[in-house]
Amino acid sequence: MKTIIASAPTAIAAVLAIATPAAAQEAFQGPYAGIEAGWNKNKVGSADTDVGIANVHTSKDSATAGIFAGYNYKVTDKIVLSGEAGFSMGFDDQATRSGGGTLASIDPEYTFDVGVRAGYLVNDKTLVYVRGGYENLRASVRINDATATRYGKDNFDGWSVGGGVERMLTDKVSARVEYRYSDLGGGDAKFQRHQALVGVAYHF
Repeated sequence: MKTIIASAPTAIAAVLAIATPAAAQEAFQGPYAGIEAGWNKNKVGSADTDVGIANVHTSKDSATAGIFAGYNYKVTDKIVLSGEAGFSMGFDDQATRSGGGTLASIDPEYTFDVGVRAGYLVNDKTLVYVRGGYENLRASVRINDATATRYGKDNFDGWSVGGGVERMLTDKVSARVEYRYSDLGGGDAKFQRHQALVGVAYHF
């Protein structure tokens, strides 16, 4: 009998430990990774490339998809800062212009970006944020004019800004919508990008 009585507190503690759910993970705090997809519009003017000036002067709409990873840090109960990196690719996003015996074409292959986000928690599960950072695009270039036909690869880099809304769907999964503008020209060159993206992230 004494053995049973002595063992009772241990048994009760074990039952309570099983019955009590684990504490929910704090939202928007810690590492995360996810996937995203959406609409992409490249607007290319006169681009200075390694094989010459590509006078494209056109725009191209396409689909895009990629992956991203980052880390959220809650500065206060309402303010969240994040560092994030991403990699993406477009689909059928080649910008080409021909006429008068000349042709200029820029065919993006992939893009990577690094940046920061600053967000405000409108409630425990919803983050409204702005973002900015560095972006680099790798592309195939073709220029065909009266002198020769030239092919090559080139990098277009610059800055990006944007903003969005992210919502926690569960303790570990969130969804977000985002708009992003990128200027990949530099100097007198013109290479702009507009994107509308939808993403899903897993929070570790």
